[in-house]
Amino acid sequence: MKLTILGGGGFRVPLVYGALLTDRAEGRVTRVVLHDLDAGRLSAVTRVLAEQAAGVPDAPEVTATTDLDEALRGADFVFSAIRVGGLEGRANDERVALAEGVLGQETVGAGGIAYGLRTVPVAVDIARRVARLAPDAWVINFTNPAGLVTEAMSRHLGDRVIGICDSPVGLGRRIARVLGANPKEAWIDYVGLNHLGWVRGLRVAGRDELPRLLADPDLLGSFEEGKLFGTEWLQSLGAIPNEYLHYYYFNRESVRAYQHAEKTRGAFLRDQQAHFYEQVARPGASALQAWERTRAEREATYMAENRETAGAGEREADDLSGGYEKVAIALMRAIARDERTTLILNVRNRGTLSVLDTEAVIEVPCLVDANGAHPVAVDPLPGHATGLVCAVKAVEREVLAAAESGDRATAVKAFALHPLVDSVNVARRLVEGYTAVHPGLAYLR
Repeated sequence: MKLTILGGGGFRVPLVYGALLTDRAEGRVTRVVLHDLDAGRLSAVTRVLAEQAAGVPDAPEVTATTDLDEALRGADFVFSAIRVGGLEGRANDERVALAEGVLGQETVGAGGIAYGLRTVPVAVDIARRVARLAPDAWVINFTNPAGLVTEAMSRHLGDRVIGICDSPVGLGRRIARVLGANPKEAWIDYVGLNHLGWVRGLRVAGRDELPRLLADPDLLGSFEEGKLFGTEWLQSLGAIPNEYLHYYYFNRESVRAYQHAEKTRGAFLRDQQAHFYEQVARPGASALQAWERTRAEREATYMAENRETAGAGEREADDLSGGYEKVAIALMRAIARDERTTLILNVRNRGTLSVLDTEAVIEVPCLVDANGAHPVAVDPLPGHATGLVCAVKAVEREVLAAAESGDRATAVKAFALHPLVDSVNVARRLVEGYTAVHPGLAYLR
């Protein structure tokens, strides 16, 4: 089975390959094709993968190419993890937004809109090529903003594109762990959009254990989200929000923390990964060891500004292990082998949430089998969550419209309608600032 990884020179590719090395079952991935525009990054990651595979019998064959059509042709699965504009683009997203006093995070607020505007045209081109060159392939999208990009691709690939994210997985794992439950045996009642969702229940053997957690301040304050949001706020909500909702609930504090940080997250990762690729290029250097050191630092500093603002302290060791690669492998196994499983995924709504239309991509538990991912019916959202979900989905639709039409006014509208952008004039200046630094936005007229 052939797996094509787009963004194959990306830093997190070894996580996916490492997961593939543990799969010994029939029908596993036997060939991995890495595609990237940067041949140097491809070479570096290929070296890491070669060291990972050393001594592993029948490890999946790895090839690399800068030719997109060659990479896609005949693929069974396509894993999309591209970053249009690179980490320099992410750093610029943050810088331009913070200069206007608004959030520049890569998937939330102004930064997410800018990232989406330059990513959607590229993602749509990829979707059209997949439809032509590998019409039977399943596309697993991890490219951010994941929900928005998945929806853009679904207009050309239908239900054969599925978005994944590790945030809901990590959240469910932490809640189960603090309740003394096995995450593999727990049903997580999670609903929303990508990076905008809530856990409303966690059922073990048919019993919802979340009320027990919410009623115990000590237990509630003992894990990441309890420390991040505060026990009183979680008890008021009656749910556990995805960590990215900290940008909404504590927006002023988040913006201030990012403005005062020595480096924004994008700038930190840009410099850190540049150092990694330089290390790997040195003769005699262990590519795998360099990657492992860099990854440990990357995970430990994740959302550091938010945790500092909340006084949440350091991340727990169990939360440093990632998780999106496990979701991707589980998804591929379920489809390729008809091994039915339940995963939280980004899929078309199909009436699951009544406040959104059927084509809107949402993030909910899905039953997965050989025919793809099928969203599970969920209870209606409470009013406060409905307002946020509908507002952000409306912004996503304006981003899609601007990307399709190239209309600058529509792009301004997308920024102005976002709950974290507080002025139409700010929205206009954001579009001016972003088009000045991003060649990929030259299509906006």
